[in-house]
Amino acid sequence: MRFEFATATRIVFGPGVLREVGPLAADLGARPLLVTGKTAARAEPLRALLRAQGLDPVLFAVEGEPTTVVVQQGVDLAQQHGCDFVIGFGGGSPLDAAKAIAALLTNPGALLTYLEVIGEGRPLARPAAPIIAIPTTAGTGAEVTRNAVLASPEHGVKVSLRSSYLLPRLALVDPELTCSVPPAVTAGTGLDAFTQLVEPYVTPAATPLTDGLCREGIGRVARSLRRAYQDGSDLQAREDMAVASLFGGLALANAKLGAVHGFAGVLGGAFPAPHGAVCGRLLPEVMAVNVRALRERAPADPALARYEEIARWLIGAPDVRAEDAVAWCAALCRDLAIPGLAAYGVTPADFPRLAAGASRASSMKGNPIVLTEAELLEILERAL
Repeated sequence: MRFEFATATRIVFGPGVLREVGPLAADLGARPLLVTGKTAARAEPLRALLRAQGLDPVLFAVEGEPTTVVVQQGVDLAQQHGCDFVIGFGGGSPLDAAKAIAALLTNPGALLTYLEVIGEGRPLARPAAPIIAIPTTAGTGAEVTRNAVLASPEHGVKVSLRSSYLLPRLALVDPELTCSVPPAVTAGTGLDAFTQLVEPYVTPAATPLTDGLCREGIGRVARSLRRAYQDGSDLQAREDMAVASLFGGLALANAKLGAVHGFAGVLGGAFPAPHGAVCGRLLPEVMAVNVRALRERAPADPALARYEEIARWLIGAPDVRAEDAVAWCAALCRDLAIPGLAAYGVTPADFPRLAAGASRASSMKGNPIVLTEAELLEILERAL
C-alpha cells in the first residue's frame, strides 16, 4: 500500500470563525486581492474585518463561472495595485478564480501556458502567491483542492489548472456564511458535495484516509441535506453540509472522481448548466449503470461492495443492496426539485459528442469500471 495526502496548509472550521480572519490574513501579506462572487456586498463584513487589521483589500468580483479572460483581468488588477496575496470569498467560482490568479502572480507567461487540454499543460514552476479560501456555499470543497476549473468560451470547454501549488495557505470554513444561501443553490451545491464523497469512495484510487472522510461525509449528507434545503437557518444542518463539502474536497483532491464529473465538465462547457445540479441529476443514473456493469462484468470488484456500504449508510438498514442506494439518490433529487438535462437545452442529438467528450475526461479515469459507449449514451438518456 502506498498513498499520499495533501491539503491546505491550515484549515480552520467552525461557526463564527470568519471573525478570526484579520490576524490570520495579516500574517500572509500587506495588500490582498479579494475575489468575490457577483454579489460583492456579501463580502462587506469580511472587508471590515480586514480593514480593522490595517489591510486594504482590492476588490475583484467574478460574474458567474470564471473564464480564462476573467482570470487574466484579475491578475492585471492585482499587479496594478501591488497585491501580494489573494483571498477567495464565495462559492467554487471565486475560489477557483482566486487560486488561478494567485498562480499567475508568481509564474510568468500566459494562462494557456499552464492549462491542460487547450493549452500547453506546463507545470507551475513556482509556488502561487498565498491564498486564503473562504467558502460561502457547501458544495465544491474548492478551499482544499489543488485545481482551478476555468471555462474557455473560445473553445467551448471547461478545463483545469492543476498543481499542488494551488493548495490554499488557509482554508477558513464558517458554516454561518451558508445560512443565507437560497434553497435551489443549497440543493445544487449539496449534491455536488455528495457526489464528491460517493465517487472517491468507489474509485480504485481510494485510500484509507479518503475512505474515512467519505464515510463521515456521506452520513452527514444523508441526515442534513434535506433539512438545509427546507430550512436554511438550521445551523446544525448547515454545519453538517459544510463538513461534508470540506471532506468531499479533501477526498477528491487525494483520490479520484468518476463518470459523473466526467460528464459534468463536458456538459458545463457546452450548456448553461449549473455544475451541482448536473452532478445531482447524473449521480443516480451513473450509479445505476455502474452497479449493473459491475454485476455483469466484474462481480468480485470491491466497488460493488462499496456501493452496498453506501446504501447501508444512506438508508440505515443492514439488509440493503447497491440498487437501494440508487433509488435513495433518485428520491433525493426529486425532493430537491433537480430538473433533467433537457432543462438546460440538452437533446438526444447532443448525446454522441457529450459521450465522446466524457470518455476523454480525466475524471472518467477514476470510474470503478470502464463504461462502453452504449452505457455512456444510456446515462445521458436516463438523465434527460
